[in-house]
Amino acid sequence: MTDTLEDFERSEFTAEGATRTVYRLGSGPAVIIISEIPGITPSVARFARMVAGIGCTAVMPSVFGDDGRDPSMPYILESITKACVSKEFTVLALDRTSPITTWLRALARSEHERCGGPGVGAVGMCLTGGFALAMMVDPVVVAPVLSQPSLPFPVNRTHRQALGISDADVATVVERVAAGVCVLGLRFTGDKASPPERFAALRTLLGDGFVGVELDSSSGNPHGHRKGAHSVLTEDLDDRPGTPTREALDQVLDLFRTRLLP
Repeated sequence: MTDTLEDFERSEFTAEGATRTVYRLGSGPAVIIISEIPGITPSVARFARMVAGIGCTAVMPSVFGDDGRDPSMPYILESITKACVSKEFTVLALDRTSPITTWLRALARSEHERCGGPGVGAVGMCLTGGFALAMMVDPVVVAPVLSQPSLPFPVNRTHRQALGISDADVATVVERVAAGVCVLGLRFTGDKASPPERFAALRTLLGDGFVGVELDSSSGNPHGHRKGAHSVLTEDLDDRPGTPTREALDQVLDLFRTRLLP
């Protein structure tokens, strides 16, 4: 464990035949924070601290990468390559849920039992962005957040519209939203890895049950977001009051307050 994570409690969690390191911080209902590529970076840990700061338990499972390591292009490419060949991640196939989400659901159930509250929150980012949607299949997940969901990789029009979960899981998600669960999505408008067609598909499927927040990253945008902006809650977060990314972050935290904190 690096100094970046020294304030987190570290333990191991085993389910579905797999054991992974889990980092926890705070108290109160749990929020499962699934890191983006390349892994649990200092910026991901910073977001987890913000979640803990509102009165929740931030729970970060280590699903890839070197925990606490700063991002770099070689490190990012290394993590993407490993994820693409792993059987746990479905990066191109349509209408299939990544197998690792079964383990994540088990973690959510365990953390709900440990932490209490009305349910569990879940945040996926980038390659794991859609995992929060798949985790909704388990009724303990009551506050899902999809930050720049990037699977399946948007290689063509069909893939850009796809949600990265099976038809059976889609049906369950629709039922859960009809019962009152709200799905929050975040992306930058110029983000090709998380295309607008995916959010359009979610709006068509879930109606008002999906709240899509799209931040202007077009050329010359008034807030100075770079053209390649991607990570809304981490690397591209400007958390100064009044900035679009700060407002998006506040929407995420408000969702957790509303759904998880009595």
